Amino acid sequence: MVHALRIQGGKPLKGSVRVSGAKNAITKLIVASLISDKRCTFFNVPDIGDVAITLDMCKEIGMQVVWDKQSKILQVQTQVLKTAHVPYRFSASNRIPILMIGALLARSEQDIIVPTVTSDKTEARPVNYHLDALRELGATIELRQLKKDGAYYAFAPHGLKGCTITLPFPSVGATENSILAAATARGITTIKNAAIEPEVVELILFLQKLGAIITLDVDRTIRIQGTRSFHPVEHTLMSDRLEAASFALAAVATDGRILVEGAEHAHMVTFLNALREVGGNFSIREGGIEFFREGKLKGGIHIETDVHPGFMTDWQQPFSVLLTQATGASVIHETVYENRFGYTDTLTEMGADISSFRKCLGGKQCRFANHGSPHSIIIRGATELSGKAIHIPDLRAGFAYIMAALIAKGESIITGTEFLSRGYEGLAEKLRFLGADIEKQPLPKEHTTTDPDLFVHEFPDDKDDVALLSALHRLDI
Repeated sequence: MVHALRIQGGKPLKGSVRVSGAKNAITKLIVASLISDKRCTFFNVPDIGDVAITLDMCKEIGMQVVWDKQSKILQVQTQVLKTAHVPYRFSASNRIPILMIGALLARSEQDIIVPTVTSDKTEARPVNYHLDALRELGATIELRQLKKDGAYYAFAPHGLKGCTITLPFPSVGATENSILAAATARGITTIKNAAIEPEVVELILFLQKLGAIITLDVDRTIRIQGTRSFHPVEHTLMSDRLEAASFALAAVATDGRILVEGAEHAHMVTFLNALREVGGNFSIREGGIEFFREGKLKGGIHIETDVHPGFMTDWQQPFSVLLTQATGASVIHETVYENRFGYTDTLTEMGADISSFRKCLGGKQCRFANHGSPHSIIIRGATELSGKAIHIPDLRAGFAYIMAALIAKGESIITGTEFLSRGYEGLAEKLRFLGADIEKQPLPKEHTTTDPDLFVHEFPDDKDDVALLSALHRLDI
C-alpha cells in the first residue's frame, strides 16, 4: 500500500542492519534465465518492486514462478515460451523491457515485440548502444510508433551469429543485452569496451553455471562462445552495494555508528576512499563493514562519477547530502548520465548551498562537455537543513531525500515512497530499528491519485495492438 513517511530529524543512527540482495543483479538474472528451459533457483532475493515487476513481465511470456519471500528463495523456469510479445502495460515500469530483446533473441525464433522504456521521468536514457550491438549480431530491430509509447520490433531472419562488438561507452545495459543475445549465437562473440560492474560479473557467473562458455579479460573484453546446452542453476545473490552505501552515508551524516552486514569490501573500494577523504570512517568486520565518523566532516573533495571501478553514479545523490554537512566547498562532476542533479533543488529549499554548472568541473574527459545540461555541482557546507514536505521523483533521489530528512531540523513528510519500494526492502522498518524517528502515515489527499506515467501503463487491448504491429510488419509499413 502506498503511504507517506513522517521523519523527525536529528537522531543518530546506531546498531546493525543487513543489506538485501542486489536489485540491479537479480532483475537481470531473472531475464537471463529465459534463454534456457532449465529451473533456476536464486537465494537472498529481496522483496522489492522491481523484482515483482520483472517476474510479472516474464510470467506473461511463459515463466513459472515460485517465490518464498520469507526465506528469500525464488525458483523460476520457462519450459516453453507462450509468446515473444511483452505487453504494453510494462512500458515505463522499469528498465528491464529493453533487456528482454537480447534474451528473447537468444531463445526464440518468433518475432519479438518489446515496449519502449522510460522508467524515471528525470533520467530517460538512450538505448542506441543496445540496439546497435544486437544488430551487429544479426538482429533486425525497428521502432514502431503505436499509441503514445511505441515498441521495438525485433527478429533475426538468419539467426544470430558471433561477431566483434565495440561499445562506444562501457554501458552496463548494452553489455548485458549483448551477452544475453550472444549466449546462444553461432560462433564466438567478442565484446570490447564492456562494462565490468560487479552486477555484470554476477550475470557472467550465473550464465557460466547455466552452461555458457564466457570469459572476462582485464582490458574490458568479454568473449562468449554460443551454446544451446544448459543446466539447472542454484545461485546466491550478491549484496546490494547501493543499499550498503546508503546506510553507510546515513551513519556518517547523522553522527551515528552502523554495522552494515553483507557489505562487500571489494565492491566499495572507491566509495570507501571518498568517504574517508571527507572525514567518515569505517572498519572492515567479519561479514560486513562498520561505518562511523570521528570529529567534524571536511569538504574540499572532488568527485567524478565513472563506470566501475570508478565512483558509481548512483552513489552521488546521497553523497551530496553528506557534503552539505561538511565544512568547505566540494565538487561533483557527473560523467555517466545527464540531468542527474534535479534533486538538488529540493536540498536547496531545505537550506543546502548548491550551485549547478553546465561546464565540466573536472579533469576527466566528459561526453557531456557541449550538451548544455547541468552536470557539475558545487556544494558549500556545512549548512543546517530544515524539514519540509518532499515528493520523491525517482529511486536514487528518494534515498537522498530520506537522508536529508534524517539530519534536518524539524519534521519532514515524504510522499512518492513507491519509488523507494522499487529498490529498498523494508527501508522504514530498518531505519526505525537503527533509531530513526520515522513512521508510515496515510497518503495526503493531494497525492492519492497515481500519475499513470510513473508506473505500468494500462492498455487493455494489448492483443489487438500486437496483431496490428505484426500486420504492419508483414506489409512493410
